[in-house]
Amino acid sequence: MAQRVWLITGAGRGMGVHFVRAALEAGDAVVATGRNPETVTSALREALGVDHENLLITKLDVTQPADAEATVAAAKQRFGRVDVLVNNAANFYGGYFEEFTPEQIDHQLQTALVGPMNVTRAVLPVMREQRSGHVLSISSGAGLMGFEFNTAYSAAKFGMEGWMEALAPEVEPFGIHTTIVNPGFFRTELLTQDSASYSTPSIPDYAERHAAQVANYESMNGHQEGDPAKLARALVTIVNEPTPPQRFIALAAIVEVAEQKAHTLLAQADAYRELSSSLAHDDV
Repeated sequence: MAQRVWLITGAGRGMGVHFVRAALEAGDAVVATGRNPETVTSALREALGVDHENLLITKLDVTQPADAEATVAAAKQRFGRVDVLVNNAANFYGGYFEEFTPEQIDHQLQTALVGPMNVTRAVLPVMREQRSGHVLSISSGAGLMGFEFNTAYSAAKFGMEGWMEALAPEVEPFGIHTTIVNPGFFRTELLTQDSASYSTPSIPDYAERHAAQVANYESMNGHQEGDPAKLARALVTIVNEPTPPQRFIALAAIVEVAEQKAHTLLAQADAYRELSSSLAHDDV
């Protein structure tokens, strides 16, 4: 199989480091990106042990379209193509909706929704020219179902999933595949202070639950169930499938979330089926 070229965002920490290592170990080339290239270089040197000839590190703040365009140009100049895009860069804002500032919500959406759009928009012309490619976007269990204390995060991830589902038939005629990845809690830095931010408690009615939610997330940090190295290898497997899935659910707990959501949707559709079906014009 010919060597693939991966472009991975958020490659300086967490899952991104594992994704880079798995792709390189599979014999592929990687464009590893992050807002701070020095941080990416340091993290990957530590993870890989040596500098790698099939690795290109570039600066990419996903909220800046010019960064995305420059990275894709550098990737094409170095490797001649881009075969796999992994939209991995993310942040997490936890909190109750009323306590979020508009700026916090905007930052969540810019990083986790608009950011992947910016990078994908820059990559798609290359993939269309090749008539091949694969766009993987890392969503969440919170992209399948809304959870308390996740209003901003779920808004971003639900938006990403709707965009990806709509994108799939647009690019499929060009030989471009799309996959939404729904991970559960993996042992990464997502819940550390560098990645997780919380709304400032400001409304007494939420105070007790806010404190309990923050304590719960902080207690999970470092004890999450998922192994990111195994997820990385799973993505390599998916990319090698002749017909890759449009959705990949990562962890048994998120399979249960998906099943619960499917059952809930069916029950809601059935509960008002007669009323729902009575709304057409009488002459239709």
